[in-house]
Amino acid sequence: MTTNPEQVLFASTAQAFLDREASLTRVRELHSAGTSFAPDWWQRAAELGWASLLVPEDLGGGSVSGDGVADLALIAELIGHTVAPGPLHPVSTVLAGLADAENADAHSATIEALVSGDLVASWAVYEPGRGWAPGRSTVTATPTAAGYRVDGVKDRVEAGPESGAFLVTVTVDGEPGQVLVPADADGVTVEPQNSLDLVKRYARVTFDGVEVGADAIVGSAAQTPALIARQAQIAQVLQCAEVVGILNTVLDFSIQWARDRHSFGRPLASYQALKHRYADMKIWFEACRATTRAAVAAVGARSSDADLLVSVAKSYVGEHAPDMVQHCVQMHGGIGVTWEHDLHLFLRRVTLNRSMFGTPDEHDLRVYALSEKAAAS
Repeated sequence: MTTNPEQVLFASTAQAFLDREASLTRVRELHSAGTSFAPDWWQRAAELGWASLLVPEDLGGGSVSGDGVADLALIAELIGHTVAPGPLHPVSTVLAGLADAENADAHSATIEALVSGDLVASWAVYEPGRGWAPGRSTVTATPTAAGYRVDGVKDRVEAGPESGAFLVTVTVDGEPGQVLVPADADGVTVEPQNSLDLVKRYARVTFDGVEVGADAIVGSAAQTPALIARQAQIAQVLQCAEVVGILNTVLDFSIQWARDRHSFGRPLASYQALKHRYADMKIWFEACRATTRAAVAAVGARSSDADLLVSVAKSYVGEHAPDMVQHCVQMHGGIGVTWEHDLHLFLRRVTLNRSMFGTPDEHDLRVYALSEKAAAS
């Protein structure tokens, strides 16, 4: 939802770029070539300001509306229309941590490279065999005379094969911390992992005695939990906004299909059973959009209830979006399950987003815990 002329222009420019450079046809071409995204494509996207939205002006960033989170969510929603490729999510999440860190100036060169699109970085937060637990890590950063030695394994690192650096959640002296590790550092091994999505790629990253300087630490020990919480919020609202864009597109062309397709001399849209199903999906879609907008507004304002509203959105969107797209697949009949139809491209992205950064069940428990905490206070 745009609110001023500058944001309208920003949105229309982004949409034109995506229509021209990241269509569904292009997504299929990238998949056929075994490519996630072209580096020069992401640099052009960065030139449009996509990577600068969460970075303050004194560090080379800036947003269109003054609310970088809202502007970023707008781009994510537009990306959902064509399930476009690119590292918007991991780069934005890393920048959220670097820009907010107390020692942001020490990472100004990295921030500048990310904003310009010259560098891609990803948040290494997941670990093999473990669910969503961003504040707990078995990867260690052991102090040394020159800095730190990083040991351990991360997986499900988005855009891992394309990343030049990783923001790694670690344990330092028993406390949570984050370190910025170059992908080409000695002891770093990146192994690509398969993904359900056609163009989103992930990696398993092993850190075996990786030596980094003291300036690799991001934020202080006291600030780290807040940084991790903020990064999680950004990752989650971007997913929700992207899924809202997907649902909007899928629902629109599915309704049009029901109007155009005839059975027994009548449009499919004229049958009452289908009308009821479309009405249900429209209600679910509006609720997905409303909960997502509330979460985006809370994160943008850094509200005290941001964690709660983000988990509400992530739970609701994650619970209903896959079912909605599955309903649309069914209502397309046999053509809906073919490789040639675009529905499976959207279903893949929705299903992937549901499982990352907390499942609906995990966020349901979080909503309960946060609600109980609020009631007790």
